Amino acid sequence: MQRGFNTFDLPKDIRPLHVESQEAGVRVQWSDNAHESFYPWEFINSYLKADRVESESLQVEYFGADGNSEAEQWPPSVRSKDVESNETAAIGQLTAFIRRFGFSFIKDVPYETGEATEKLLEKIAFIRHTHYGGFYDFIPDLALADTAYTNLALAAHTDTTYFSDPAGLQAFHLLSHTDDTVKDGKISLGGQSLLVDGFYAASILRDEDPKAFEILSRVKLPWHASGNEGITIAPDKLYPVLEVDEKTGALHRVRWNNDDRGVVPFDSEYSPQEWYDAARKWDAILRRKSVEYWFQLTPGSLLVFDNWRVLHGRSAFTGVRRMCGGYINRDDFMSRWRNTNYPREEILRRVVG
Repeated sequence: MQRGFNTFDLPKDIRPLHVESQEAGVRVQWSDNAHESFYPWEFINSYLKADRVESESLQVEYFGADGNSEAEQWPPSVRSKDVESNETAAIGQLTAFIRRFGFSFIKDVPYETGEATEKLLEKIAFIRHTHYGGFYDFIPDLALADTAYTNLALAAHTDTTYFSDPAGLQAFHLLSHTDDTVKDGKISLGGQSLLVDGFYAASILRDEDPKAFEILSRVKLPWHASGNEGITIAPDKLYPVLEVDEKTGALHRVRWNNDDRGVVPFDSEYSPQEWYDAARKWDAILRRKSVEYWFQLTPGSLLVFDNWRVLHGRSAFTGVRRMCGGYINRDDFMSRWRNTNYPREEILRRVVG
């Protein structure tokens, strides 16, 4: 007798023959006398409340210019040697930090080449390939038709807004930064890194101007990447700047890069003028000193952050910076987080019910 099968595998004429309520759950005998199913009460109760598994609770702790005063350690970080000695525990802590604060560092990473960085990222999940390639190791190169590959300052933004499924995680590791024209070693070469907690910024917007928040969460925009010859990428549909869970009202994802945005629609419930007014307020919040978390990347310190939540940027710099890193899919990151932080039974309860 087969047990634990998917009921979609049954012929259409197969129906429940006998249903028996037991202390631990419900047992069903099917009319072909060959299949039997058992449904625990916990599973049944979860689906009596909803027709799908509820969204996983997220313990979000905001950070601003001064970090997070409630954190046990700041900034959140793990050591590369700990990943090597106890991968499950260290990656569990790393992914938990990212889920909680939106980012984490991996310290003491070899930086002679990008090889160690690539291997560390692959311990989270496979590196996502895009039109820029997979694992990246680059210096400024305008031929790539993206301001990220210049020496220019970059305002806070999220990456891959033009994908139907934007990159879940992004990682940066500064391998070197030199400028042969600078003689005084005390002179800053620039290139400070910026992180902004998009969930924190959105909470400020919602408190100060609820209508602006509503506009940015309801007006759906076109996004695109078309700067490289032969590349024209656009998502499967229009998406708002602030994506909100329809059932809970909680912020789900931030999608913000003005360089990738298309024309604001004229057929929305709000006019383009109203959207621009709301966008200016949002942009002003993103530029507040109180929400900008600035720091200097250094060789040996690998930054990994949640691209669905945390916006990033940088100040202008001189000389040549060699940077490496990569993207990781959101689903693969979430799977790794679950499997390094919870027992299998708890994971199945969260995902299946």
